[in-house]
Amino acid sequence: MWRRFMFKVIIVDDEPIIVEGMRKVIPWGEFGCEVIGTAEDGHAGAELIRELKPDIVFTDIYMPGMDGLSMIAAVKSEYPEIEISILSGFSNFSYAQDAIRLGVARYLVKPSKLDEIREAVEAMVGKLKEKDLHLGGQEEETAAGSFVIGNAIKYLKENYMQQLRLNDVAEQVYVSHWHLSRLLNQHAGQGFNELLNHIRIEKAKELLVDPGLKIGEIAEQVGFQDLTHFAKVFKRQEGMTANDFRNRLA
Repeated sequence: MWRRFMFKVIIVDDEPIIVEGMRKVIPWGEFGCEVIGTAEDGHAGAELIRELKPDIVFTDIYMPGMDGLSMIAAVKSEYPEIEISILSGFSNFSYAQDAIRLGVARYLVKPSKLDEIREAVEAMVGKLKEKDLHLGGQEEETAAGSFVIGNAIKYLKENYMQQLRLNDVAEQVYVSHWHLSRLLNQHAGQGFNELLNHIRIEKAKELLVDPGLKIGEIAEQVGFQDLTHFAKVFKRQEGMTANDFRNRLA
């Protein structure tokens, strides 16, 4: 026999009136659901989801300091069994397409009608009851993981010159550091440091074209604090020293 509250719900929205309206107007008990938490932005939402592990999430995608699709991809890659519906003030066909590809159940435009929200809840509950939690959602998980890794690599390419840690990048893409590490090995075939060093060396190769730049300057510009370390990484990746690479360009 099912217990009264079978499914846990989290609402992520920066508008308190939306959150309270969702809490009070939707007859969650009729669907065997219970709202167990709310959050006002994507980072807080991702942390709350990891902490409480809900079955259902309703989330906005346009909130201050938040990339909604990135948060959704992060959640789906880590917890593919979670059902997600979007509540958005904007009707964006491209966003809706990407959201569906990531496994979002419904894309609802605010102000959403009560019947639309009820239908979304009913649909998600139905999928949860039918889903094999050990086998379901594999395609969505793969798409979401690829989305997360694409965001992570983009961030690395834009910030490689900084002293980045795995935790820094994980925070940017809304996942835990251990999950990002797993995704990097699964989708990119590289660990974090290996990937970051690869990006740095590729940039260093571009800078070596300029004979006016000293190798030590280039190493520093691409994020290496130690010239000896830069030299070892460069030779390991390219099979030659940075000097030899520069000479071949002459």
